[in-house]
Amino acid sequence: MGIFYHSATNTFHLTNGQISYLMKVLPNGALGQLYFGQAIRDRESFDHLLEMKRRPMSSCVFEGDSLFSLEHVKQEYPVYGSTDFRHPAVEILQPNGSRITDFVYESHTITKGKPRLQGLPATYCESDDEAETLTICLQDKILDVSLYLQYTLFAGYPVIARNARLENHGKQDLHLTTAMSLSLDLPDSQYEFVHFSGAWSRERHMKVRRLEQGIQSVESVRGHSSHNHNPFIMLRRPGTDEVSGEVIGFSLVYSGNFLAQIEVDTWDTARVTMGINPFGFDWKLSPDGTFQTPEAVMAYSCQGMGNMSRTFHSLYRSRLARGQWRDKPRPILINNWEATYFNFTEDKLVSIAQAAKEDGVELFVLDDGWFGRRTNDWTGLGDWEANLERLPGGITRLADRIDGLGMKFGLWFEPEMVNKDSDLYRAHPDWIIHAPGRRTSHGRNQFVLDFSRKEVVDWIYNAMFKILSQAKVSYIKWDMNRSITENYSQALPADRQGELLHRYILGVYDLYDRLNTAFPHILFESCASGGGRFDPGLLYYAPQGWTSDDSDAIERLKIQYGTSFCYPVSSIGAHVSAVPNHQVNRITPLSTRANVACFGTFGYELDLNQLTEKEREQVREQIAFMKEYRQVLQFGDFYRLLSPFDSNFTAWMAVSQDKRTALAGWYKTLNEVNGPYRRIKLQGLNPEYSYTIDGGDSRFGDELMHVGLLTTDSAAGERKPEEPASGDFDSHIFVLKA
Repeated sequence: MGIFYHSATNTFHLTNGQISYLMKVLPNGALGQLYFGQAIRDRESFDHLLEMKRRPMSSCVFEGDSLFSLEHVKQEYPVYGSTDFRHPAVEILQPNGSRITDFVYESHTITKGKPRLQGLPATYCESDDEAETLTICLQDKILDVSLYLQYTLFAGYPVIARNARLENHGKQDLHLTTAMSLSLDLPDSQYEFVHFSGAWSRERHMKVRRLEQGIQSVESVRGHSSHNHNPFIMLRRPGTDEVSGEVIGFSLVYSGNFLAQIEVDTWDTARVTMGINPFGFDWKLSPDGTFQTPEAVMAYSCQGMGNMSRTFHSLYRSRLARGQWRDKPRPILINNWEATYFNFTEDKLVSIAQAAKEDGVELFVLDDGWFGRRTNDWTGLGDWEANLERLPGGITRLADRIDGLGMKFGLWFEPEMVNKDSDLYRAHPDWIIHAPGRRTSHGRNQFVLDFSRKEVVDWIYNAMFKILSQAKVSYIKWDMNRSITENYSQALPADRQGELLHRYILGVYDLYDRLNTAFPHILFESCASGGGRFDPGLLYYAPQGWTSDDSDAIERLKIQYGTSFCYPVSSIGAHVSAVPNHQVNRITPLSTRANVACFGTFGYELDLNQLTEKEREQVREQIAFMKEYRQVLQFGDFYRLLSPFDSNFTAWMAVSQDKRTALAGWYKTLNEVNGPYRRIKLQGLNPEYSYTIDGGDSRFGDELMHVGLLTTDSAAGERKPEEPASGDFDSHIFVLKA
């Protein structure tokens, strides 16, 4: 592994044996892009990759030179307006009204390890031997602004982590209106653009389209990464599948407004940019001021999408998530929300916990409604003190009673929000985000606290600290149930209002970080009406997230399948809920609900007291199964086998690190009549091992991967009397042991 600089040609080569990334200093001093892909041999010069041709009607950089035009050169961090007419990576509004900049190479450093990003989540190293970091300094000498581009090359991953930092050394106030985390110019546009979009309760559905000339993008301007689009995209070559073909994944480690954009020019160069959405963004860069972009991670695979996903899974599971829970199997929990909503008492909660304990559940979670005068969603948010009418002994006594059952106790918060009917709002009406003189919109009858203000974050921290320091709380579900409207802060001057939404996210990160530090034993789960802020930024603070409010097993097949392209199974909150399902009114078998939730953190959203004894026995078996195999399910290598976006069937599997244990989940949406014979080709096994299947017959790994595992059920032909009947929403988890 190494980061090489060839001074004779001003060329940088980042390579670790898996990938190569090539850049060079261009004739005008800017940084040019030469190559990103499979590892190649190093050499002194790659100048032949810098192609230039005279083109009619092009503007050129140097007078008297009709060859060098930025319009036709691949660049590393481009600017607009000095012969490049594509969208830029950076734009600065200057006091004279100009937006023209000229960043030229000044110097570079190569260091072991990976520096932290101040105030922002990012991937990390546990030893300096794990990575090398290249920092390139470019300067605009007229503005006296330095631009630092940082690239981290990991030893064990086909990944480049990138960020940018700007420093104003001049004497003028400047306004940064665009500052992307990465820009990558690819030499052609023969790719399919894959993104993961949807809405509340149908998050991260896979969308595929061919790149065409023009601009294609996904974004959020909602103040959070959103249910609608995720800050993760892929570019794959046509024909690429799970096991073969070339693909590049782009992931932004950020939880606020983002833009992921591909611009294809009329010469078929594809420019990928990713970072904070420039829409509405305006950061005042005062003299001696600094702005740091979030981190973006690029992963390359020439072995299909599955290999790329496992790269992200491993990196994010072990070098983005942190803390005591990073590597621990997650406790099996029961959440009271769909069992009681706001209608509960202390004794009712304890009765739910008691039944759950009897069946093997390890953690009881009290959801919304425990604080202030919270009896509905109109009141109480922001008043983080126990409602003593419902909980006469407060959270402390309830937690003690749960602890006395031999269970852990978890608690729901929505710290970023407030109701107008609350003591907090009555004391501080100016603490909400709203525009003076304008109507104040609501979402779920609640309003957004201005987390760009330190005093607001401090107040919420102190309220949460008081509860968590007095009660035995082992888990926090951190919710966020609306997007931000009327973007205006009472605490920011007019020329800094464009900073609000980024400062808001920095405030969220600050609160998470302080609570992580004060209570390192607590397992945090992020939530935003389910999947509205399921992004890498929050994985840094909360190693798991509530994947979607839609807990229906069949809907979850698409949601969890789409989520798995970037995010590890250990981060995917998945629960068994009551039927008819509260989101889609569908009735699915209890077994299928569990078989889907097993490929996640696993828990229950129901009152086990309402189940029959036969169902309770099933629950006990499910919990025993999960306890036996959760290490493999949550931390094994994950493989997608059949896509719910393509057929009536879904299949995926997890394989232990030693390849001796594997679990393959198979799911059917609707039943068939006189259907075909079916099999699925497994992945990730050792071809030399012989595997027993569900404790019965054995097959060698090579057969299971190349011939397949037979999954034909009684829907094929006429059912024999001794065969179990097939039906809609059938499923099975095959257990393979070497």
